Amino acid sequence: MKVTEHIEKAKGKTLFSFEILPPKKGDNLQTIFSNINPLMEFNPPFIDVTYHREEYEYKELPNGLLEKIIIRKRPGTVGICAALQLKYKVDAVPHLICGGFSKEDTEDILIDLNFLGIDNVLVLRGDAIKSEGVFRPHPNGYKYANELVEHVTAMNKGKYLHDEYASGATNFCVGVAGYPEKHFESPNLDTDLHYLKKKINAGAKYIVTQLFYNNQKYFDFVDKCRNIGITVPIIPGIKPISIKNHLTVLPNVFHIDMPQDLVLEVEKCKNNKEVYEVGIEWSIQQCKELMKHNVPVLHFYSMGRSKNILKIAKELF
Repeated sequence: MKVTEHIEKAKGKTLFSFEILPPKKGDNLQTIFSNINPLMEFNPPFIDVTYHREEYEYKELPNGLLEKIIIRKRPGTVGICAALQLKYKVDAVPHLICGGFSKEDTEDILIDLNFLGIDNVLVLRGDAIKSEGVFRPHPNGYKYANELVEHVTAMNKGKYLHDEYASGATNFCVGVAGYPEKHFESPNLDTDLHYLKKKINAGAKYIVTQLFYNNQKYFDFVDKCRNIGITVPIIPGIKPISIKNHLTVLPNVFHIDMPQDLVLEVEKCKNNKEVYEVGIEWSIQQCKELMKHNVPVLHFYSMGRSKNILKIAKELF
């Protein structure tokens, strides 16, 4: 079932969902299942699975020269999605990114997903390679997420890169990312919203937001979206703080502001165990307010851990 169909079926009730990371090479599905199992009592209609682009490492050769090696630390998104749908009878939502993939790579992945009966994809531009700092697309790939949305939409209409080898159309529901505090590369929020609308016009059917800790940022973002004609569901993304370093790491990585009340509470903590509890309580109160505003889904960024999300969900659902 499509994400939008789950939302319509809920008839105004806020749903619960979360995102997981593929395990690193050498690990196995049991690691994922052990984290997911406790959360399944809350009946998530869908689970997101992230996609990770290649990274570069340099290995010194015996002659002293450096060899550039391309690696993927977290492969397996397509296989994990298939396993989730088979084991839990839940809709898996694989992420699809521009970085590191040619148009042909992208289409092959979408064809595999379609074969597996996966109905949803979350389309993202993706991050730059860590060692480069600036996003560079594949030479035969997409530079912007709206271009990738257009590719999926074309396949939904039965149009492929090489039509002579194709038969039939796909039927994906496409989600995209939204940034209540703007994408860090955008000069301002209005410009960022302009590009968000391009993704909607290209065929995206729902939005999942970047994490935030001030609900007013989300409410204002939704209002601005509605004012420019974006009418699709806007799902808030939630990540509980769990360690004191998050006060600096999260703003640096995700380019977000932390409310001063939260900062002061975390700074008072003597250790990370206390921070963990502060993060849970903050998220509970944040989510309760969001639910009063009838958000369609509370979408949690688990980062491979579920204990704090379990405690939050028990208070909400």
